[in-house]
Amino acid sequence: MKAIYKRELASYFKSMIGYVFMFFVFFIVGVYFRAYNLAYAYPTIAATLSSITFLFLVAIPILTMRVLSEERKQKTDQLLLTAPVSVRKIVCGKYFALGTVYAIPMAVISLYPLILRSFGKISYAQNYTAILGFFLLGLTNIAIGMFISSLTENQIVAAVLTFIAMFVCYMITALESLFTDTAKASFGVTVVLCLIFAAFLYFMTKSYVVAGLVGVVLEIVAILVYVIKASLYEGFVTSIMEMFNLDGRFQSFVGGTIDLKAIFYFLSVIFVFVFLTIQSVNKRRWS
Repeated sequence: MKAIYKRELASYFKSMIGYVFMFFVFFIVGVYFRAYNLAYAYPTIAATLSSITFLFLVAIPILTMRVLSEERKQKTDQLLLTAPVSVRKIVCGKYFALGTVYAIPMAVISLYPLILRSFGKISYAQNYTAILGFFLLGLTNIAIGMFISSLTENQIVAAVLTFIAMFVCYMITALESLFTDTAKASFGVTVVLCLIFAAFLYFMTKSYVVAGLVGVVLEIVAILVYVIKASLYEGFVTSIMEMFNLDGRFQSFVGGTIDLKAIFYFLSVIFVFVFLTIQSVNKRRWS
């Protein structure tokens, strides 16, 4: 894993991707830091970070689009897949390299509260808690982007799909208002979600039998629950959508409170998408 990590980390600085990513992050953070903290003397960087979560919509697709898709396109992934190293170590090595590239600008951003301190009193706890939340939010988005990159050999497709995923997560609060909490509406959405899950399962397994069987079972269970006790569906869609509200979890750090539930949420999402990436690569290894 160490060799994979070093190789991957070096590749980001031999190409322009690492530099473009860091330039974009520094530029956006710098503009908002100048506007909020220096111009208006706001004593915490939390307001700046809370206002720039949109940067992940562009920065993460740029950073993750090539991590697995490029090797798949150039067939260099065959060298890795036939090497005497586990897929888990390959994927984790790549993820840690991505995390390191992201950690570099975050380390510089960690110095910003010290700049603010030179102008007066500040709350170090509130500032660094917000930075911690922003760091975890970025790592979570990176895990999602890496998984999407493992699904295709086209970097542009990977970047576009990652952007869409980031955009949906970014707009999830607004999207929640478009759905009613009635049992009937929630049941309809649940039926669609079951079909989408079955389609995703087929994409991962290439087995009509497995995907079809799971899809049918899920649809039957959904119908039975609706017939027996429809009230269980009330507010169900909103609850499901809230599971993808990454930005909402980050906002709990903005006030200076270390939210253990939010930390557990971010770490869980990272684990799930790294695991899914491993399974996606494993599928190619044995196909």
